[in-house]
Amino acid sequence: MRSDDQSGFIVRTVTASDGLKLYARDYGHDDPRIADRPPVICLPGLTRNSRDFHQLALLLSQDRTAPHRIITLDARGRGASAWDDDKSHYNLVVESQDVLSLCSTLDIEQAIFIGTSRGGLVLHILGASRPEVLKAVVFNDIAPVLEKDGLRDIRDYLNRDRKPSDWREAAEILKENHGASFTTLSQDDWYDMARAIYTDANGKIVADFDPAIAAQLKTLDLEAPLPDLWTQFETLRDIPLMVIRGENSKLLTEATLNEMAHRHPGMVAKIATGQGHAPILHLGDIPAAIRRFIATV
Repeated sequence: MRSDDQSGFIVRTVTASDGLKLYARDYGHDDPRIADRPPVICLPGLTRNSRDFHQLALLLSQDRTAPHRIITLDARGRGASAWDDDKSHYNLVVESQDVLSLCSTLDIEQAIFIGTSRGGLVLHILGASRPEVLKAVVFNDIAPVLEKDGLRDIRDYLNRDRKPSDWREAAEILKENHGASFTTLSQDDWYDMARAIYTDANGKIVADFDPAIAAQLKTLDLEAPLPDLWTQFETLRDIPLMVIRGENSKLLTEATLNEMAHRHPGMVAKIATGQGHAPILHLGDIPAAIRRFIATV
């Protein structure tokens, strides 16, 4: 069951290069044992926020033998970060600059990055533009190639846009939409997911992001060819890389995972059994796999 997700961290406010205020959580910042270890920065998916990483952040920052400082960021328009009046700013280039603003504010020259879905796409952009900030990278169910079936599922889910009347119904909606892909989740896990995705706004349970972000995907033409990011991926060749793939993911295929390993011979691959897009990182043996990877960096 989710721990109190309002404790275990301090809040950081970051001013983006265009003045927008961004929200971040900082776990383990005052632990003297972290001094010789690189911080870990977590970037969430398209419509998600820092709460996705709360339980993983507690596990990694409070590890008895090798704790790390963990920073989780709400991208602009998500969670507690400000919504942008200029909706065109919801793009990978601007969001990669926001990550650099976070690093500058917290005096972080280099970090291990965990990017879930869109967060991983942002890391592709950083690999091409500022690779020196990437000590190591963990991609959570994301790749240079986005499969149309996976994008179609996300688009269709966002288009349904059912409004839950309470937290129980919010969990049930998520289970109805994603249960076929996330076969290992307990009822408590679905409730945890609901608390991460939705928020209470004046007594109403609503999705915690600017609707303009989802609108971009809702209008996506999946009949047209999709660009890939293989050129950007190649810039990560000398950076330690771990890729987590949901066993039931439609966005990241096994064939693409194999191609990534071919192009990045040192890549570590981890399959999240019984999970789809994108795997919940604090469940099962995934935290242990992440610990083993970052211990080698």
